[in-house]
Amino acid sequence: MSNRLSQIATRTGDNGTTGLGDNTRVSKSNPRVHAMGDVDELNSNIGVLLCEELPAGVRDLLVEVQQQLFNLGGELSIPGYELLKPEAVARLDAALAQHNAQLPRLAEFILPAGSRAAAQAHVCRTVARRAERAVVALGLDEPLNDAPRQYLNRLSDLLFVLARVLNRMNGGDDVYWKSERLARGTAD
Repeated sequence: MSNRLSQIATRTGDNGTTGLGDNTRVSKSNPRVHAMGDVDELNSNIGVLLCEELPAGVRDLLVEVQQQLFNLGGELSIPGYELLKPEAVARLDAALAQHNAQLPRLAEFILPAGSRAAAQAHVCRTVARRAERAVVALGLDEPLNDAPRQYLNRLSDLLFVLARVLNRMNGGDDVYWKSERLARGTAD
């Protein structure tokens, strides 16, 4: 790997193509490249979230998520390869159940707001949803393993739950949407 990263500016992408992990070149507008980019952006946004004050268990979970997202990006960069294992999805399911169990049931929609850490978790959630859509779109054109799509779906759910956890970290709460229709008590 060190030889591959010894020269960052190779100029090989100046013609609008990029290299995949199997040494093929594709257009930078290719659905596979879009999916890889969205996963990379998600991982970067989680890196920003990790700059915030977080409970130790949440921090450890997000560090593991970053490792798995790198595996996911690697899998996307090599057509037909598997790096992200189904066990990673199962670990997200367990974390989702654990963190959701400590939260009150939602009776209203919430806004992506509250503490800065919670708001950043919501940003991560929305980028995860976009990455999921990109992986689904790629899967319409090419065969893909199930784990990448499932992982992104679970991760976006987990990030929603973690935003709620982070809003409560120092005695805060969710920021609820104030629906005019609900306030009037009508069902227009």
